[in-house]
Amino acid sequence: MPTPPGRLQRAYARLRRTLDPAAERQRTVISELGRLVPALIQRGDAHAQRQAERMDRMAAALTEQDRRLAKVERDLGWVRTATGRQRKVNTQLLRRAAIDERGAQHAQRVRDRLRRLADSPLPIVAGPWTGEVGFELLYWIPFLQWATETFPLARERMIVLSRGGVDAWYGRVAGGYADAFTHVTPEAFRAATEAVKKQRNARGFERRLVRAVMRDRGVSRLHLLHPALMYDLFWSFWAYGSTVKQLDDYTAFHRLAPPPPVAGLPSSYVAVRFYFSRCFPETPANRAFVERTLARLTEQTDVVLLNTPFAVDDHRDFEQRRPRVHSIADRMEPATNLALQAAVIANATAFVGTYGGYSYLAPLYGVNSVAFYSNTTFKRQHLDLAHRVFTRLGPARLLPVDVASADMLRLAFGTGPA
Repeated sequence: MPTPPGRLQRAYARLRRTLDPAAERQRTVISELGRLVPALIQRGDAHAQRQAERMDRMAAALTEQDRRLAKVERDLGWVRTATGRQRKVNTQLLRRAAIDERGAQHAQRVRDRLRRLADSPLPIVAGPWTGEVGFELLYWIPFLQWATETFPLARERMIVLSRGGVDAWYGRVAGGYADAFTHVTPEAFRAATEAVKKQRNARGFERRLVRAVMRDRGVSRLHLLHPALMYDLFWSFWAYGSTVKQLDDYTAFHRLAPPPPVAGLPSSYVAVRFYFSRCFPETPANRAFVERTLARLTEQTDVVLLNTPFAVDDHRDFEQRRPRVHSIADRMEPATNLALQAAVIANATAFVGTYGGYSYLAPLYGVNSVAFYSNTTFKRQHLDLAHRVFTRLGPARLLPVDVASADMLRLAFGTGPA
């Protein structure tokens, strides 16, 4: 009868333990490890899973922290922007407050000065005016008109000191007039005034003119109402630091009374004054433009040139002779040159010329004015003020035209390019 397999296996196992006891211990260890490893792996997987979950939570926390930091950075950026804007606003407010304070101080000084003049019996010299015609018409004369309308400054006490025979411009202000050109030549006047046009203080040349007027009139004492007072008052407006209200409060504008016609001129004509300046420099293109403009004008009407035979400033006149062009240069005298030009403009059908003081003068006489420029070197607030004043005073207007746009205007009106 064969031995059962199980008994053989047990016998073989006893023999193996007897012959190789170390191998049996190894098998025991291996068997134990086989039992323990799955448990260790299971525990390791659980630990790894816990670590993974912890890492996920840390990643989520870091993501949330990044989001909050980004929000903080955005908030800080907004705060920085808002702080910068507020600092800029504060700076502007402080600047505005400083300008307003200086303006109030200047205004109070002007009023105090005019009250003292009104309380004194001494004569008053208003001037001397040595600057541009445009500033004289837009600022100096309206300022004096406001002063005499606001304070009891009797006309018989006021002596205006200007140049060129413009006493008629000051008819509402003064009962007396003195002209600089009765005391100095045009050359001396130009040499003394061409470097500084803005009269921020009374210079030696101006004081000598005042002393000459005092000698002529036998006056030993008087008050000087110098343009510096007006310049200090309006400087913030010219520097874009105040509004036009600063002008409204201290100026009074009126139309100028037109003088009689100038004898020997056509009954109908256009007054023309083209001169070269910073806004209309002497270039071949500008010279050609003036020639074309005169040619077109003389096809329709007579033209009276306002050119002077002498120079009192840095403007250079454009000269041209052609049929229907009339000159008044032979009638010009330094002491009356502006009065003669004003009379020609006041009785013209229109004024055409370079943008500047003469183009302001025409609308004050009720005459339309077309003024050309090729460089925008002038400040816009002068032109804006002129438009505002002329609209208030009457129908006459000032039309400033860039030379580069002139041909477009001709095309718009169907006359074709020049």
